[in-house]
Amino acid sequence: MATKKGTKNMDYELTLFDRIEVIKTANKKYDLEHNAYISFSGGKDSTIVHHLIDMALPNNRIPRVFINTGIEYNDIVAFVKKMAEKDDRFIILKPSVPVKPMLEKYGYPFKSKEFANIYAVYQRSGKTKSVRKFLKEEPSSRKIVCPAVLKPLFETQLDFKISSKCCDKMKKEPIHKWEKENHRSVSITGMRNSEGGQRLTIKGCILTDDKGNLKKFHPLLKVDDAWEDEFVSVENIQLCKLYYPPYNFQRTGCKGCPYNLKLAEQLGTMMVKLPNERMQCEALWKPSYDLYRKMNYRLSNQMNIFEEGDYDEKN
Repeated sequence: MATKKGTKNMDYELTLFDRIEVIKTANKKYDLEHNAYISFSGGKDSTIVHHLIDMALPNNRIPRVFINTGIEYNDIVAFVKKMAEKDDRFIILKPSVPVKPMLEKYGYPFKSKEFANIYAVYQRSGKTKSVRKFLKEEPSSRKIVCPAVLKPLFETQLDFKISSKCCDKMKKEPIHKWEKENHRSVSITGMRNSEGGQRLTIKGCILTDDKGNLKKFHPLLKVDDAWEDEFVSVENIQLCKLYYPPYNFQRTGCKGCPYNLKLAEQLGTMMVKLPNERMQCEALWKPSYDLYRKMNYRLSNQMNIFEEGDYDEKN
């Protein structure tokens, strides 16, 4: 439990000191101030990183780069724009193509990146060896295999593409372009082990390439939710309004993303608190949502209460 504002406990102080020293050491070794940028999402973790970097490296000019893909919450975009008005280190990028035509051309997210990659192979080439192993139709040591409920999808051809290219096209391509143009190749993130998933496999906050060059720096990797809450309280950090009542979001990210394990919960919250943005999600991710409901997987097969409408690319 976080202490009252203005007070600090010993565990909090020790972790804060440790994180600041880690940042200072990384800056001394890799010159973060001239080689790095903060990958800024507008969420809780990246906002904490923004302030923590300033505590460790006063007066730094490290850019904070936000990619407005068109699938961020409206309040996240407003939060970042407000910060950018007061701080010229904030840079807002946009992908080269709007999200809806990108999805139609390259494919929609579905289930997980692993599943989407395998299904994209199936849509291109049929039941290749890798697909058959994923379906357990051939012996395999794979730990991740197709859920039984989704196996029927590999006996048909859908009328839309599934792929994992959404993140690549909307986030990775614009940031890699910016990195080259601005000669900043080190990404500072708010990634944490405690978030679970693939993040659990990350062993250290310093990630280098084969030549020893720093590529990614995760200064929050080992901190937990309780420490973050105390940091926000003690240091009087202002987060996006979505983290406060009546919204009380725990995470933000791309709204309505079909990869979200808690998609039904997220859409339920949006239906009550952000109905217009819920409607945008229903329109944008319609092929994936319809298939989820048809398969009674991740989303129930209940009727969608929203009328179909055009997705507003400006939002």
